[in-house]
Amino acid sequence: MNHAIVFSDEPVLLVGGATGDNTQLLQLLTEVHTVVAADSGADWLRAVGRLPDALIGDLDSVSQETRAAMPPGTVYHISEQDSTDFDKALRSIAAPLIIGIGFLGGQVDHLLAAMTVLARYPDRAIVLVGDHDVVAHVPPRLHLPLAAGTRVSLYPMRPVEGVSTGLCWPIDGIALSPGTRVSTSNRADGPVSLTVQDSGLLVILPVSERDVVQQALVRADGLWPVL
Repeated sequence: MNHAIVFSDEPVLLVGGATGDNTQLLQLLTEVHTVVAADSGADWLRAVGRLPDALIGDLDSVSQETRAAMPPGTVYHISEQDSTDFDKALRSIAAPLIIGIGFLGGQVDHLLAAMTVLARYPDRAIVLVGDHDVVAHVPPRLHLPLAAGTRVSLYPMRPVEGVSTGLCWPIDGIALSPGTRVSTSNRADGPVSLTVQDSGLLVILPVSERDVVQQALVRADGLWPVL
């Protein structure tokens, strides 16, 4: 595993190559000071007028023009092919919160790979932002102050059990597993609280709830230990 390259006491924006809504990206750029690109995510950033503070990845898809525009000492080539650029970038960032954009759109295989990597880092506070959804790894306890009627999907990446309050269809006593039972398109009756016994459960909410998820992760009473 790589040592961290980027250190921040504040949230870091990580931009991937599955480009999406420019307005959404520009809004995120107003909220953070440190911006990292995973490979061709740097091209999307340059297209909206911002070069990343660091470019990390195997660099097989970023354009030569963008790479040449990067200041000296800001490009980090990690050549191994056993992990995705998302994984390479995540393990190279030390920050209290990582907001990822450009990972949920584009090819389905890239989306599935991003979800797999997200489940691999239960000890990190990470929020993935898409055009329509936000995705995060559920810590041992998570409180989401949601309005009644908000769509709440819970997707297990491995077998996991837990209890909930505030869900129209509670998960208490249900063995969730990707091969048997999931809890997609559930609905909040009001504020939702989740307590789970193990890591591996992802929560998927409308993108309008991004701030709610970010604040809930930062305020969560502990994350999972390193896998």
